Amino acid sequence: MRNTGGDQVQEAVASCVALLRTATDRDWEGVKAGGLSWSCRETAFHVAEDLIAYAGQLAGRAQDRYVPFEIVPEEGIDNEGVLDVIETTGALFAATLRSTPREVRAFHPYPFRSANREGFAAMGIAEVLLHTHDIAEGLGLSYEPPAELCESVLTTIFPDVRPGPAPWQTLLWATGRGDLPGRAPVTQWRWHNNLVHPTDRLTLEGVTPAAAADLHTGGDGGFEWVDGEPFEGTRVASGMLVKAYEEGLLRPEFGVFVLVRREDGRAVGAMGFHAAPDDEGLVEIGYDLVEGGRGHGYATEALRALSAWALARDDVRRIIAKVDQGNLASQGVVARAGFKKVGEDEELFVYELRG
Repeated sequence: MRNTGGDQVQEAVASCVALLRTATDRDWEGVKAGGLSWSCRETAFHVAEDLIAYAGQLAGRAQDRYVPFEIVPEEGIDNEGVLDVIETTGALFAATLRSTPREVRAFHPYPFRSANREGFAAMGIAEVLLHTHDIAEGLGLSYEPPAELCESVLTTIFPDVRPGPAPWQTLLWATGRGDLPGRAPVTQWRWHNNLVHPTDRLTLEGVTPAAAADLHTGGDGGFEWVDGEPFEGTRVASGMLVKAYEEGLLRPEFGVFVLVRREDGRAVGAMGFHAAPDDEGLVEIGYDLVEGGRGHGYATEALRALSAWALARDDVRRIIAKVDQGNLASQGVVARAGFKKVGEDEELFVYELRG
């Protein structure tokens, strides 16, 4: 899997600077940037502020707030100088991404108060692409970034946005900057970093559409697996997540979570919901472990944590799990997690946990 990271950040910055360098002789201060209240100059410097702020969050491992610092432009800086600052802060951010371990998370408020390196990379790329668009619109320039960058942003931090006919037009629509046929205009929006659930020995990491697509087609999803690859059920569940994303039905908090062992950062399995809760508050949960992760109580630990989180919500009242009648180990997992058998057919036992 090609991770969203430093190379893509520098690609985005390069596309921004290449365009804006064609207009450094223009007045950036007296012109508004597209639909923003900021001038083109303020918007350009804001890009640099975002890039260095995201680098600071990751480098400082900030956990509870934004690191309290800011950068200030040198007095008398010209438009070329602003672009130099964007290039420099972009390089610093890219270097930070390349040196940050995959398991590191740092504070960001939307929507679950943390993001991993891929999330920060995608947010940084989005800031660069979208604000370059705003500045270009203000200056009367034409701008369209590489489609692959736009798709990386959408499949990493816009999991609830149904793909459109082209990634750039979809990203503009999703951020209130454009129209898509058959879709209402967007007036309010937030990106969504993936959700994680920590347990004593595991971190349950929410799978993004980008990672799910890779898992479904035979990749590792960006995870290091104990047995070298996930079990088949993880690939099937990832395909279900991709289908929900493509249909615009994905609620990522009710998606798939990879079970990552804290002691070594290696993935031992996956667990997740088949869909969001129905009108009666019912959700179905499923899971699997790679062979090297079995026999250690990981599935029970994860199931207890994910079930407790779900039942603490107002929209979930019952959780069911369907287990093969011959799978004694899995029957033990659901029983230890507090599920009760409520039904069966020729092949499956049905277990239920109520709030």
